[in-house]
Amino acid sequence: MQFNQLGSSDLQVSEICLGTMTFGIQNTQQDANDQLDYAVDYGINFIDTAEMYPIPPNEATYADTERFIGNWLAANQDKREKLVLMTKIAGSGLAYIRDASPISSNSIAVALDESLKRLQTDYVDVYQLHWPNRTSPHFAKHWPWRINPQDTDIERERDGMRDIVKGIGEAIDVGKIRHWGLSDDTPWGIHTFLNLCQEMGVPKPVSIQNEFSLLHLKDWPYLIETCVFENIAYLPWSPLATGLLTGKYQNDERPKGSRWTFVQRQGLFRNTTEAHEATARYMEVAERAKITPAQLALAWCKQVPGVTSTIIGATSVAQLKENIEAFEISLTEDTKRQINQVIKRYPMAF
Repeated sequence: MQFNQLGSSDLQVSEICLGTMTFGIQNTQQDANDQLDYAVDYGINFIDTAEMYPIPPNEATYADTERFIGNWLAANQDKREKLVLMTKIAGSGLAYIRDASPISSNSIAVALDESLKRLQTDYVDVYQLHWPNRTSPHFAKHWPWRINPQDTDIERERDGMRDIVKGIGEAIDVGKIRHWGLSDDTPWGIHTFLNLCQEMGVPKPVSIQNEFSLLHLKDWPYLIETCVFENIAYLPWSPLATGLLTGKYQNDERPKGSRWTFVQRQGLFRNTTEAHEATARYMEVAERAKITPAQLALAWCKQVPGVTSTIIGATSVAQLKENIEAFEISLTEDTKRQINQVIKRYPMAF
């Protein structure tokens, strides 16, 4: 297992991060236990979750993923110190989570304590802001120009971010979190937080996790360049485009129990003609390389300059095994050339 430094922190994390958003709907507690056991035994020390999980989010299952992980941690207390555990505070938009209020120093204090109780731990290694309070280009709002940055009250936004940094600093001071990070943010968001941290004497964010895959490339190269230059770990989520890149949704297939069979808040914005056409081409490249389509997508993501660790998920140990084995694959120059040809043809699949 390859380990990399997590941004400016002192943490060494596996190049594979176990994502857990299926725990609680698609996976039972026993399923979660089996996946966690397999991942840790394989050498993975990096686990990502969120108070909002499982996905798709709903009030009935809210925070069950943290509860599942907490139950596993309680039964494996000897492993806690060896793990790098990340969770996230939900932003505004969900009425059953703090009345849909935005992230603030007050909400951080409340949400963090609740997450620690559910996780059955005294601290979180990396506490993340799940999405910005402002409307950002993420979750398919980057196209076709669905947001207008001129609508943002910049000073109000900075004041809110300053209050967030205050809350993060307080949590670090009392030892409830070791480090903090961002999610679904932009270069402007990163730099504004960096400036505020310097102004307020609070440790800077060590990581950011954004959606990134062969079908969703908007962070390359500009945001990833920011991460490299500022020593912030870049952590891709959904490197398989919610399973689309495995090929299982081709020809309008919907395998029983798969994510696309669930009603989702973000829905199927990835379900575009271009995405399916690109996936078909990537499947052909994978067949020529004698690897699975999922392994092609993950092996490609691993080798992108600036990627620190890739967040993977699965609904079974068999899927998890296939995905983990992708990180043992080194793509040939010819395979990378073929991938680049598909990227040029489908630069924006969704």
